[in-house]
Amino acid sequence: MSIQVEDYFARDTFQKMKAFADKQETPFVLIDTQMISKAYDDLRAGFEFAKVYYAVKANPAVEIIDLLKDKGSNFDIASIYELDKVMNQGVSADRISYGNTIKKSKDIRYFFEKGVRLYATDSEADLRNIAKAAPGSKVYVRILTEGSTTADWPLSRKFGCQTDMAMDLLILARDLGLVPYGISFHVGSQQRDISVWDAAIAKVKVIFERLKEEDGIELKLINMGGGFPANYITRTNSLETYAEEIIRFLKEDFGDDLPEIILEPGRSLIANAGILVSEVVLVARKSRTAVERWIYTDVGKFSGLIETMDESIKFPIWTEKKGETEEVVIAGPTCDSADIMYEHYKYGLPLNLAIGDRLYWLSTGAYTTSYSAVEFNGFPPLKAYYL
Repeated sequence: MSIQVEDYFARDTFQKMKAFADKQETPFVLIDTQMISKAYDDLRAGFEFAKVYYAVKANPAVEIIDLLKDKGSNFDIASIYELDKVMNQGVSADRISYGNTIKKSKDIRYFFEKGVRLYATDSEADLRNIAKAAPGSKVYVRILTEGSTTADWPLSRKFGCQTDMAMDLLILARDLGLVPYGISFHVGSQQRDISVWDAAIAKVKVIFERLKEEDGIELKLINMGGGFPANYITRTNSLETYAEEIIRFLKEDFGDDLPEIILEPGRSLIANAGILVSEVVLVARKSRTAVERWIYTDVGKFSGLIETMDESIKFPIWTEKKGETEEVVIAGPTCDSADIMYEHYKYGLPLNLAIGDRLYWLSTGAYTTSYSAVEFNGFPPLKAYYL
């Protein structure tokens, strides 16, 4: 397996990033903000009618928040800590959605006092908390969706409810003095099967129709979450293809009179803009006759690569060393036996790869710094630079 940088970065962009990286001590993530800006523009061009709510959890750096704020993005917020960070950068409350369905009453009240009036929910207990702490607010209910087998990072077990419960919750929301505003779903992060959006939108259509006909509730919003893929080893369709197909699904069910549409991209906006640079710490075999070679690096699951858990996300890895390759196991530096990134999926790295050489993990702008442990084994959090 040979990774070609040109499949992931424009040549001049990569040269600029590498020139900067050569002066830094590993490990660190380097992110090109111009690529994020273009990704945002491409998403807006593909879904002209939709509102974009950036999923801050993907990368909460103020450099990214400022960039997207200035481009007109809204923000999907998961906690009071993200809320403070975003509002401290000058984002107004009317551009914020509290998208976490698992939240304390005091946190809901904090959001409400800051002016936020749009909340996600998927359970009666949470809905009642919203009614008490954020009276009169708009709520959208998250439903369960299919697609866990075709998403590299599934999200529909912990979050969401069945459609019948969603309708019950929206009726209860009205009775509690809230505004039953819409439905949300998430087909899973890094979703490679576009057809799962079709099934999810069809479910939403049924809920819209039944609530209007049976209960007089006219919903206004579909929050389609995220799921658009980044450019990893497993190739996917282009964003343009996703947009064309999803718009077709929407129009098949809703015609030209579409409800308000929200998108919550995270990975698809910023992953491709990042390079995580690590150094080879050790190269070893487990016996004199062992076929497998182990490559230990100064970055691992606990320092930014947690999405290699179960080898779910397969990052492209590039190195300057060339020549004959050999399948390897790649592991991190900590004293935890779980700190192995790739063992079953066989990466081929050059036989002449040696201690001190650098590995460039491409498409690592999302869910790396935000997942990095604070001080596991004493290692500091993953550094990040923005160009």
